[in-house]
Amino acid sequence: MKKLVLAAVGGTLAGVVATTQFVGPLLAQEANRPTSVYEQLDLFGDIFERIRMQYVEEVEEGDLIEAAINGMLTSLDPHSSYLPPDDAADMRVQTRGEFGGLGIEVTQEDGFVKVVSPIDGTPADAAGIEAGDFITHVDGESVLGLTLDQAVDLMRGPVGSEIIITVVREGEDEPFDVSIIRDTIRLQAVRTRTQGETVVLRVTTFNDQTYPNLSEGLAERVEEIGGIDAVNGFVLDLRNNPGGLLTQAIRVSDAFLEKGEIVSTRGRNPADGDRYNATAGDLAQGKPIVVLINGGSASASEIVAGALQDHRRAIVVGTKSFGKGSVQTVMPLRGDGAMRLTTARYYTPSGRSIQSLGVSPDIVVEQPRSRPEDEEEDNGLLSRSEADLRGSLDNDSLTEDEIRQIEEDRAKAEAAAALREEDYQLAYAIDILKGLSALGPQD
Repeated sequence: MKKLVLAAVGGTLAGVVATTQFVGPLLAQEANRPTSVYEQLDLFGDIFERIRMQYVEEVEEGDLIEAAINGMLTSLDPHSSYLPPDDAADMRVQTRGEFGGLGIEVTQEDGFVKVVSPIDGTPADAAGIEAGDFITHVDGESVLGLTLDQAVDLMRGPVGSEIIITVVREGEDEPFDVSIIRDTIRLQAVRTRTQGETVVLRVTTFNDQTYPNLSEGLAERVEEIGGIDAVNGFVLDLRNNPGGLLTQAIRVSDAFLEKGEIVSTRGRNPADGDRYNATAGDLAQGKPIVVLINGGSASASEIVAGALQDHRRAIVVGTKSFGKGSVQTVMPLRGDGAMRLTTARYYTPSGRSIQSLGVSPDIVVEQPRSRPEDEEEDNGLLSRSEADLRGSLDNDSLTEDEIRQIEEDRAKAEAAAALREEDYQLAYAIDILKGLSALGPQD
């Protein structure tokens, strides 16, 4: 059976239920008597039969077994879980790049659903959901006490239907409701564009399409600028990228490295560890790279950022990443279900684990919150220069071509200023590449 290795965020936390009354000798044990695995399995069978026969309402036996399996897995860590057939099918579809939903990657913290990141171009992204948001209610129903899978089930529904989620956000005094229209989520793994002489590579997820999209998009943008010699550098934007396939994280890292280790994984048995190395060939042909990360960059994103940082192949800019340093293996089970089990930790080339710590950027750059329109100042209304004065003298020291070049440079500078208002972190990354380009080749 094929195993799917993931470096993605997901999972549930186990709940603990206590009762104040015990009936009969079911749980009676001799104080110091060691119990074998078989005795404990017998105990499980006894409890199962008591629930099946004596619970106040009739219960579905299959549901009980699934709940027991999932409870066993979710007690291990937030990312191990049982996937019923429908959920297993959904995961297989997601790795191919298309699925139904709101477009958010979530985990669970303090009993509430926490947004790891919204996915670019999805309903959740359009509605303004942000990484770090807590979802407390779905259509007025509290998610406190639910497993992550149960909370996610509440958020599922027919495409085109409306859902109201209640959000708690840091910096906001009160919870607020957000209306989202469910849609089919078609992931474009990589979006590319040019910004002046810079190629911007926005990687939103790591699925089967990520590396092909990256290599094709990069080649198209380089050609659009006029060839690699006209490019001053690349921005690899991994912000709010929740992760995905480990194999794709390795391929993306390898795309910009000529040699050396990319990542290593270590399980409980040292013999089961793996080490992945780069192969010759750099799609960026040695041009400088800036990697953008934030608190929504998790797992596979952290593998890429950590590898390029450790090899000093890229400058990492932004804020500390999510800090998920474990690898999950999805193992098919009988009945078309699957088990998602944490099987290893991963380590960057320098041997560091980012579990719970995250990748620290080389340059910390916060993304300023957008100001309300009534607080913004339009300084351009009062901006005047000598050229605006009636009867001002012409500049007689420059040719028409030189004046045209100055005007083009000024237009680029104004475009850069506009980008700072729209996306300060990206503008900062591009400014770094401009600065490196201005210095020229270094010996």
